[in-house]
Amino acid sequence: MPDRPVLLVSPLADHAPPGGRAMLARMHRAVLHDLFGEDLLTVRPEGCASPVAGVLRGHIDGIDSAALARIVRLARDRGVAQLFLDGSNLGAVARAVRRGCPEVRIVTFFHNVEARFFWGAFRDRPGVRPIGVVAANWRAERQAVRHSDVLVCLNARDGDLLARWYGRRADAILPLTMAERPVAAGPRMRNDGFVLFVGGGFYANRVGIAWFARSVAPRLAVRTVVVGRDMPPIAGVEVMGAVDDLAPWYRDAQVVIAPIFDGSGMKTKVAEALMHGKHVIGTPEAFVGYARDVVVANTCATDADGFVRAIAARTGQALPPFDPAMRALFDRFHGTAAARDRLAAIMTPPAGAAPPAAPPA
Repeated sequence: MPDRPVLLVSPLADHAPPGGRAMLARMHRAVLHDLFGEDLLTVRPEGCASPVAGVLRGHIDGIDSAALARIVRLARDRGVAQLFLDGSNLGAVARAVRRGCPEVRIVTFFHNVEARFFWGAFRDRPGVRPIGVVAANWRAERQAVRHSDVLVCLNARDGDLLARWYGRRADAILPLTMAERPVAAGPRMRNDGFVLFVGGGFYANRVGIAWFARSVAPRLAVRTVVVGRDMPPIAGVEVMGAVDDLAPWYRDAQVVIAPIFDGSGMKTKVAEALMHGKHVIGTPEAFVGYARDVVVANTCATDADGFVRAIAARTGQALPPFDPAMRALFDRFHGTAAARDRLAAIMTPPAGAAPPAAPPA
């Protein structure tokens, strides 16, 4: 590892809700700190760009001219060797650092192909503001693609999507990882049996569980429980809203479902279920980016009949509240050790690599 500082720029707030993006960002920050120790510098942009500036200049998620100037000054004054941008929506930072400190190696991590992700949200709920969000993220990502040395995606599909949207593929794949959290020990506290869906109220979760409530839940012998922040009431399933601790819900569930049909990146709910030792029944979209061993050990259902059959087969067995085989898959592919090995490889410049050249004006 280089002995010069590494700068991490992330919009993650310490009090951010515990969603998939926040969990992944926290993992990246923890692993980078483990790799670089006191040589890791962290910045959270806290500017306040206007909506128009956001659309026209890609200044979003706390980025404004003053924030960019502070980041460039820090990189120059501290002799930063590498910049890790935890989100392609920070492309304006890549552009500013490339121009102000052309010797810095810039690594940008794509939680999603954000423009594609927000395009799906726009199609779900069209409006002026959603299309503005698409435009702002497209501009920011375009800057990230143009000015980064290394583009990192969660899966190969997103890498190919970068090529279609921006003309350049990903340079590295860093699958989703998350910090290990305590699981609920002991026998189930609820013995009536239920299938569990975990997810907040963004469009792909709403659409997916609404479809499940219409097409699958009425045909099941067990109830369906939904746990997640900002999820609206949905007829046919029990929506619990946000909870303080997910662990007891995972323990007591017979099986976890992931009826997701759209999106980008990877679906955090699958890795989280594995961490809690649960079998997942999901759509092909839910398993995008996961290793073949994970997909084979769980169940992929392509339609309502497939979900009904798979759930009936699983709930008809005397399933343990925690399956060590599922947890082993999590540890192997999505735990801290996996994250450290992969990030260490990405943050090690190739031997003899020349400093990045400044882009044309």
